[in-house]
Amino acid sequence: MRLFTYHAEAGLAVGALAGPEQFVPLPFASMQDLIASGQAGLEQARAALAAGVPRPLAGLRLAAPIPEPRRNVICLGWNYAEHSRESAAMRGKPEQELPKRPIFFTKATTSVLAPEAGIPSHRNTTSRLDYEGELGVVIGLGGVDLAAADAMAHVFGYTIINDVSAREVQGGHGGQFFKGKSLDGTCPMGPWLVTADEVPDPHALRLTTRVNGVLKQDGNTKDMIFNIPVTLEWLSKGLTLVPGDIISTGTPAGVGFARTPPEYLQEGDVVEVEVEGLGVLRNPIV
Repeated sequence: MRLFTYHAEAGLAVGALAGPEQFVPLPFASMQDLIASGQAGLEQARAALAAGVPRPLAGLRLAAPIPEPRRNVICLGWNYAEHSRESAAMRGKPEQELPKRPIFFTKATTSVLAPEAGIPSHRNTTSRLDYEGELGVVIGLGGVDLAAADAMAHVFGYTIINDVSAREVQGGHGGQFFKGKSLDGTCPMGPWLVTADEVPDPHALRLTTRVNGVLKQDGNTKDMIFNIPVTLEWLSKGLTLVPGDIISTGTPAGVGFARTPPEYLQEGDVVEVEVEGLGVLRNPIV
């Protein structure tokens, strides 16, 4: 299923696509409630989709699939070899070895932004706003100390994330990425949360980013240094994953700060991140 959260008259609601231009409302108070209800919730959602009367999708205002996560979005740094190398080169370390363990950081929950919503330029805070198109993984079944061989059973589904970054802020706090990654509205997400059964191989998806229609990133999730099972094994060592956790799995090469000359986002720019089979996440800079 392709699930989403949208603005209804009574507040936020959950729906499922019933075709390219139609949807069916689902009987859940929130996406978080659906995820937490496990397999029974998925079966209930499928039954509601099959029995529901489709409504037109046109005119709906979407929220992020999980508008208010229970805790910070967990991110991976330098998880694609070419991006790791381009980042190292910009820091004057062209011979830097690839990471031997996943590099984790987080984005604050207040950074989460809806598809089509404007990404704030934060002109008083940064002049180096950058894009990073990424595959997002949403946890369904929680757990701790997961084995890589079993980890995929804990994945509820997948979405698209743009890990927008304030580069000089990111690098200005002693190597701690949190501040530069957590400005309000710098984690666009969506438009859909696609359930895991709809994605046969999440490690074979083309991932592209366009700015004003111009291709900037063109990668494939097969090139992750740490794939999803290995990432979940490392992440869950002594740290309990909970239903609804969001993990952004890193970005391929082609980010703005590593270009010659660097290319940063400006007010009026439009960023589109596309992941094969998951849709297109589109946001303007405002």
